[in-house]
Amino acid sequence: MCKMKCDLSEIDLKIIAVSNRKLCERPFLEQIERVCQMKPQAIILREKDLSEEEYRILSEEVLSVCKKYEIPCILHKFWKTALELECTSVHLPLPELRKLPEGVKEKFQRIGTSVHSVEDAKEAERLGVSYMTAGHIYVTDCKKGLAPRGLGFLKDVCSTVNVPVYAIGGIKFDEKQWEELKQNGASGGCIMSGMMEL
Repeated sequence: MCKMKCDLSEIDLKIIAVSNRKLCERPFLEQIERVCQMKPQAIILREKDLSEEEYRILSEEVLSVCKKYEIPCILHKFWKTALELECTSVHLPLPELRKLPEGVKEKFQRIGTSVHSVEDAKEAERLGVSYMTAGHIYVTDCKKGLAPRGLGFLKDVCSTVNVPVYAIGGIKFDEKQWEELKQNGASGGCIMSGMMEL
């Protein structure tokens, strides 16, 4: 499965897995179960191509697997679906976070967003996020042809805000890379969408 320790709870960096079922070589729910067995801090169910109804159906299945392994599942984008499914964690794109109606934030225990500039990070913190993802840090197939923002960007974001910052983009099972991320302020940890390939 992987050459390094596969119990991520024992690693000195918090890791959140991000789903991308298009990267899976095996059935998606089987892969979610494999990732849960590795004990990441959480799994973000980020399947951007699905309609809200399709996403809801998949969410119910993934939430069930995550519950079995006691791994928090963070639903992506569809906050109404998260509330309907009694999921208390949601990751919203910044434009969606800006439009969140009054009184909705209080219904969630954890709200995250993605940032692509220091200005985004400052705004996200003002909007009351629990954490943010900053990226993309390294070259990644998810952003083919787009240059990474790099470690300097990560360091700038981390030194600007007071909430956990998770690096995203091109993160691998690589202790040297993880050390680089920690040295540049990713005390919150890192996001690994590549876990869907394991």
